[in-house]
Amino acid sequence: MSLTKQLHQNQPGSSNAKTIPLTVAYGDGIGPEIMEATIRVLEALRVPLELTDIQIGKEAYLNGHQSGIPDDAWDILRDSRLLLKAPITTPQGGGYKSLNVTLRKSLGLFANVRPCRAFTPYVKSHFPNMDLTIIRENEEDLYAGIEHQQTPEVVQCLKLITRPGCERIIRYAFEYARAKGRSRVTCMTKDNIMKHTDGLFHQVFNEVAASYPDIQAEHYIIDIGSAVLATNPDRFEVVVAPNLYGDIISDITAQVAGSVGLGGSANIGMDFAMFEAIHGSAPDIAGQNIANPSGLLHAAAMMLAHTGLTTDSERLQNALLRTLEDGIHTPDIYNDAYTVRKVGTKEFTDAVIERLDQRPESLTPVTLRKDAPKITISIPERPRPEKKLVGTDLFIDWHNGGDRNPDLIGKALEEAAGQVGWRLKMITNRGVKVYPQGLPETFCTDHWRCRFVSESSTMGPDRKGMITSEKVTMKAILHLQQEISDLGFDIIKTENLYEMDGQRAYSLGQGE
Repeated sequence: MSLTKQLHQNQPGSSNAKTIPLTVAYGDGIGPEIMEATIRVLEALRVPLELTDIQIGKEAYLNGHQSGIPDDAWDILRDSRLLLKAPITTPQGGGYKSLNVTLRKSLGLFANVRPCRAFTPYVKSHFPNMDLTIIRENEEDLYAGIEHQQTPEVVQCLKLITRPGCERIIRYAFEYARAKGRSRVTCMTKDNIMKHTDGLFHQVFNEVAASYPDIQAEHYIIDIGSAVLATNPDRFEVVVAPNLYGDIISDITAQVAGSVGLGGSANIGMDFAMFEAIHGSAPDIAGQNIANPSGLLHAAAMMLAHTGLTTDSERLQNALLRTLEDGIHTPDIYNDAYTVRKVGTKEFTDAVIERLDQRPESLTPVTLRKDAPKITISIPERPRPEKKLVGTDLFIDWHNGGDRNPDLIGKALEEAAGQVGWRLKMITNRGVKVYPQGLPETFCTDHWRCRFVSESSTMGPDRKGMITSEKVTMKAILHLQQEISDLGFDIIKTENLYEMDGQRAYSLGQGE
């Protein structure tokens, strides 16, 4: 059941007189407490919002909705296209999948925007000048959640990176930097290892950066980039990264700034936006009036700015800063040096409301551009490349009673492949070449990648050959699979090898 509530809109000088529909999800754990606190602040601001709440998460799942999201919730979301969401518990093991991931992907929320600034000395941090934003790709990468157990010993997770996905998030990062008056965008990947997936992200970053000569562009390998973020974060302004890396470094920066509990985030799509705190549902402290609502309050401030209510967003953020400055702190940020009064969730909220027309005196006040351009992303269509099938990788489950000598499987596969016009080029185990000429010290599991290429372009029908030209066909691959299967080998996966516009579009093996 959902309830609709209209907040006041007669605030003098309000930046938008039109009532804006907003969907609200109270979440689990501490979610209801901090959402109630946030709505109290929005009411005090007298913002022109019409709130409709939806039930999603643990309670919805226990009421029989296997996804954790009832059908009527989707209808309400489609109507408002704006969601303020409190933390939701994601069950470990069984139950529903992560609702955060489901919402982001189902609603096309491709950009996760996480501003992170220090609040020293009131919240302890070694980096008082830290003020950066992590922009994380939100839909792709390992978060596709496509996993399989392929053998008794080996599981896999597919890492999916697309060119349109890269271009959207990278263009958004540069447009965000321009709109916020930032001068540098930093890209972080691991393309020295993942040359095709992360390599594509880095390549598109370089291509897009050329369209923004007014903004400095740089790239870090993610491991050293994370280390620099943790030890010298004030040298960064806007950081863009694929999904998994962005998730990790946004928590690193939030913690380095002083507290994960203070951070808010925006999830932005082409015509939909969701705002949330970056912390979890903390069920261990639920109902105790000790949760810090600052993360969701920051998210609400981002939501107000997104909808054009910049004056209200400024008032909320500056009231938060003044509350911290006045030493009114929840237990998670309590410190002997600067805390004047340790308070609970409700009391902290009261303090923020009392300061809605005040600005901080020692912390830098928030001042938002009233004429900031709305960020819009347009991705041009690209001509499709010429795609040529040139070989195949067959993945095989083979254990041979524990005798995993690569020469045994290699010789058998070579003979079978030759019967249908193929040549076994190599076998790898966990990415390490083990045949031909592997090292005896290499440990092997029951999971073997076997690369096959065309043996000849002149095979005749007398040898059952299915490759009769330079072009490899799917029919030829099927015949190869049949020949190998007839020998009793268990083919668990097939990956075809392609060239795109004459360029190799697959990773090389050792020695290729």
